[in-house]
Amino acid sequence: MKVVDLIKKALGFRGDVDATASTTIPENLTTWYYMVHKKEALIGMVIVAVFLVWAFIEGLMQLMAGYLRRPYLGWVLLPHNPLASPNPAISLNPPSIKYLFGTNLNGQDILSRLLYAAPKDAFAAVVVVGSAVLLGGVLGVIAGYYGGWTDEILMRATDAFLAFPGLVLAIALSILIGPGFNSVLISLTIIWWPIYARLFRGQALTLKYRGFVEVSRLFGVSQIKILFRHIFMNAIDPILAYMALDFGTVILTYSTLAFLGIGIQPPYPEWGSMSSNGLSFFPSAWWYTLFPSATILLVVIGFILVGDSLQDALSGRVND
Repeated sequence: MKVVDLIKKALGFRGDVDATASTTIPENLTTWYYMVHKKEALIGMVIVAVFLVWAFIEGLMQLMAGYLRRPYLGWVLLPHNPLASPNPAISLNPPSIKYLFGTNLNGQDILSRLLYAAPKDAFAAVVVVGSAVLLGGVLGVIAGYYGGWTDEILMRATDAFLAFPGLVLAIALSILIGPGFNSVLISLTIIWWPIYARLFRGQALTLKYRGFVEVSRLFGVSQIKILFRHIFMNAIDPILAYMALDFGTVILTYSTLAFLGIGIQPPYPEWGSMSSNGLSFFPSAWWYTLFPSATILLVVIGFILVGDSLQDALSGRVND
């Protein structure tokens, strides 16, 4: 059983994911209509939308705080200052009206720190997936379209990256570059493109023999225009569902690196490091690690639900 099936079952969704229980989407049933009328897709879109909108707003406030040199602007929308000085008097306070998610060892509000860290997670996901699609897409399209030695060289380079476990390679690169957000971002960007190169190559191998590509060549359309407009742009449609799923994977990997102490360093918060710091106090201070871990899980589930539903819509299947 796939992970997404387990999630659906846990959330109480109806429907068998087996292909035999699927029917063809009516012609007038658009992808958007399908997404907003499918319960799990709608829940996933709400989770993702809330996460991305908040990340954008809070990220903008943090940028303004840095540009204007007014640090308080970075947490003006938050319940409390997420970077407040340690206060032993309220250390490890349980959830309450004042501190909804409780406080950490330093007496800082966990909810405020979770909200403050959201822009970094969203930014990492967008940059890593975006760069992977761009780099992997270009290399994959070139390899699939031209074939021969070009295909052989590019795919062997891709296989060299895929030969190593992604997380292990990311850890090694991050340690080599040094701790910090930028090093993690660079490491994930370096290791994330090969799978997209494979996906785009597969699409390019099919598309290059399509009629509209043959006609473009006959009319003397430039190779660059054929590669980008006719191959890349048509190849990306079937890959959109994988991209939606991949956003959650990037956030999970990024949080895992932070959990291991690689990434943003204290006093700045990060979901993975917050979860790691709270493990030492579990179960007495259960909220310390539970809420950061639950936040990561919720966001990842949101992207999984969107990606899985989008895959059904794009492939022309509707689960009863």
